[in-house]
Amino acid sequence: MDSPRRSQGRVERIVLRPGATVTPDSIILELSNPELTQSVQEAELGFKSAQAALANRKAELQSALLSQEAATSNIETQYNQSDLDLQANETLFKEGLISELTVKQKRGLAEDLKRRLATEKRRLDITREGINSQIAPQEADVNQRKAAWELRRKQLDELNVRAGMSGTLQSVPVERGQQVGPGTNLARVANPSNLKAELRIAETQTKDIRIGQYAEVDTRNGKVKGHVSRMDPSSVGGTVGVDVIMDAPAARGGRAPT
Repeated sequence: MDSPRRSQGRVERIVLRPGATVTPDSIILELSNPELTQSVQEAELGFKSAQAALANRKAELQSALLSQEAATSNIETQYNQSDLDLQANETLFKEGLISELTVKQKRGLAEDLKRRLATEKRRLDITREGINSQIAPQEADVNQRKAAWELRRKQLDELNVRAGMSGTLQSVPVERGQQVGPGTNLARVANPSNLKAELRIAETQTKDIRIGQYAEVDTRNGKVKGHVSRMDPSSVGGTVGVDVIMDAPAARGGRAPT
């Protein structure tokens, strides 16, 4: 398997050399890209700034909600007291102990507080319902900036070129200090116990070949059993490309193709 470069970088260190046994996470090369490193820092700063702005906005909205709850509670307390006072004065009026004017004043105050309480409750409902809609755009901004930061971090992490599979490191066709661009093959890893043979078969001999068909390949160090995994859809120069996956380890002394 080849390890192509997805972004531009400079080879800082060759960690492993051809012939080394590797696992998928083995680091073969370490690259650097100052511009990418700076973009990661800027993306992180943008993400944390958006987080701070969101936290501040949530605090502001929570404060406004608490203020409205307090205002509503205060009016409700006044209304309840006024209603109790009205009921007491209604009783006194029936007993002829106070004037009708006094009762009318108590009724007017209670009605006014009742209307104010209804208004404050509507404001409280609006405040509560508006919280999510007001922070939604900032939450979206945070998520977008987080995704951008994670993408940059992934690209930076990819400057550490890993094997990607278990096997033997076949080649590292770059040198320290070399600038490499996207698509450049930096290393090749093969698993000697699971090789693939790329064959060219005469077109006239391919009519009976089928995917999955048993095959036997002579490696000149012995014959290895396998099966057909792919065929070219058309011929080139009178031959057709056929891939055979080996079902058994390569013969002793055999090498992975480079």
